[in-house]
Amino acid sequence: MKYLCLVYLARERWHDCPDHRCAAYGQLLQQQGRLLAAEPLHPVETATTVRVRNGEVIVSDGPFAETKEQLAGFYLIDAVDLNAAIRIAAQIPPAKNGSIEVRPVRELDLGGASAPAANA
Repeated sequence: MKYLCLVYLARERWHDCPDHRCAAYGQLLQQQGRLLAAEPLHPVETATTVRVRNGEVIVSDGPFAETKEQLAGFYLIDAVDLNAAIRIAAQIPPAKNGSIEVRPVRELDLGGASAPAANA
């Protein structure tokens, strides 16, 4: 089953865990066949939030909500169950300075229809 491990860190702690440590753990997970994707994110100041209300697209700078910890990156993993995903998440290097949110990935229910092609 797929799990998304969202890495949250306080802004002042982002550099406490160097990229090479996160990359090394990602390589280990990849060698074990557990890593599907992993990427760090740019700081929250670069975020853009998009909402659609009453057919109108509303774009605003910044994150959706103000929090002390900010989304710093993610690991998309494959694990047999939640307990295995938690064991993997506990080894993600920034877990020592922030938090890792582990969420199961849900497959889209297309009701027998195939997904439309992206027009982005």
